[in-house]
Amino acid sequence: MDVIGRYRLRDKIGAGAFATVWRGYDDDLDVDVAVKVLADNWASRADVRERFLSEARLMRRISSDRVVRVFDLGKLPDGRPYFVMDYVGGGTLGDVLRQGPLDPVDALWWGADLARAVAALHSEGVVHRDVTPANLLLRPGEEDGGGTHRIVLADLGLAKRAAEASGLTQAVGTPSYMAPEQGRGDGGFDERADIYAVGAVTYALVTGHPPYSAGSIGDVLNRDPDLAPPSLRSVLHDSVGQLDDIFARALAYRVTDRWERADTLAERLEAEAYRLEQEAPFRAAERTAITDEDLDTTVATDPPVRRRRRRRAWFLLALPVVFVAAGAGGWFLFGR
Repeated sequence: MDVIGRYRLRDKIGAGAFATVWRGYDDDLDVDVAVKVLADNWASRADVRERFLSEARLMRRISSDRVVRVFDLGKLPDGRPYFVMDYVGGGTLGDVLRQGPLDPVDALWWGADLARAVAALHSEGVVHRDVTPANLLLRPGEEDGGGTHRIVLADLGLAKRAAEASGLTQAVGTPSYMAPEQGRGDGGFDERADIYAVGAVTYALVTGHPPYSAGSIGDVLNRDPDLAPPSLRSVLHDSVGQLDDIFARALAYRVTDRWERADTLAERLEAEAYRLEQEAPFRAAERTAITDEDLDTTVATDPPVRRRRRRRAWFLLALPVVFVAAGAGGWFLFGR
């Protein structure tokens, strides 16, 4: 398959159980694009086709530049649907974590940027439900000679309108980053489930691992409700500041103990990043890099102006200019 619609295919950049993503080229607009195609073995399933198309429609309705945009939709000659999106060429946060530990200051700025992106999604009335490092794309920026990247949300295959989220009865997501109420699958969750995930991702950026070990939804549900995440003193020593309290609140087992707005979390992370930046040039200690299982293991069961800092780009230089790491399963392939 060399052409889909008017798009020339260049290479496959991701494949999952339900879809394949290709990097393509739009000759009319003279830009690279990403083309997502439903897998042929699911083409006859009406429910899967509708889920695929629903993701495209939802992404199209969202106007924020913090979410990957869909700008075309079509069908192959065999009837399979596809949709066309922006190609974001800066890699993913999952790629960054695979390179090894991050500077804690950089990690906090990334976390704040992520919280801002999630706040933008929530302002559109949408809950993501699967905020993980592998689903967070990095768009190269122009500030400071290209030293900054902005986080862009991808893979909205599990996303729902906030008004619909409370009626969902299927537990879906990635256990290491899944809020407990989401794991119960009883429909009792809202935007604060994403705030939990932002806290978990940011904690992983700071420490090199998620706050809680969770290989299954059972592990999520069986966590001690009063167990706070491990202190960051092992990384920051006496400069931990308010960070332990921030992560304890963002990762609270009880949803009512968390902040209601993602931009509130962003403000707290920005303040701590700035404080650390002024105190000392902390470098991340040698730690074990995060595993692929922690980065991308999605499961499903049935029951005001912010200060921007030039982030160090050393850990991005080794990344290929693609947004799917080999073997990662794809950054926006729903139903992994």
